[in-house]
Amino acid sequence: MWFVTGHQTSGRGRRGRAWEGPPGNLAASLFLTTDASVDQAVTLGFVAGLSLHDALSTLDLGNADIRLKWPNDVLANGGKLTGILLESESTGEGRTAIVVGIGVNIVSAPEGATFKAACLAGLGASVTAEQVFSALSDAWCARYAQWDAGRRTPGGIEAIRTAWIERAAGIGGPVAIVSGAREIRGTFETLDTDGRLVVLTADGSRVAISAGDVYFGDAASAPAAG
Repeated sequence: MWFVTGHQTSGRGRRGRAWEGPPGNLAASLFLTTDASVDQAVTLGFVAGLSLHDALSTLDLGNADIRLKWPNDVLANGGKLTGILLESESTGEGRTAIVVGIGVNIVSAPEGATFKAACLAGLGASVTAEQVFSALSDAWCARYAQWDAGRRTPGGIEAIRTAWIERAAGIGGPVAIVSGAREIRGTFETLDTDGRLVVLTADGSRVAISAGDVYFGDAASAPAAG
């Protein structure tokens, strides 16, 4: 079941951060239940990112470069266009209830943010929240079916992982991940089979990261842990 609005008055993102949803932007939350394991269920964030990427590719966005940023963002020309948040809870019956929240900047982007933000109107695209949601809901059906079939086979969700990597921002370039007091720097090499970001560090070791704030390119030299 989808819950959708073009004006969210009180939203939040990762770690309880505020998410603005002014009139004209899209705020959509999908509620579903699954018998997938917890490790499988968390990969639905990649399904959501791919679904939105698929949806945007069907709309006229000019020459906008749409990329997926680990773990759950979608970028347009390097600016954050979308935030995705998953929350889950066991039903106690061998199933997990999941809410996939998706916020898309259609007509405006937040000002004064610590990160570069983007909106579709700023890219010159004349699309509405209704059009984006219509394309998104169709794309979700296809990608979710692909994910659901994959998780039941020996190959798992490899098709989803491969598709995500093909659309990823920053692969092969410098990356810094900050999680609390921990900071890892190196080269963004790939995603592992569990969807963790794999960093090749300067000493040649590989570190798999499951959560954190990610900085690419020039920004990878800017953050400091703390």
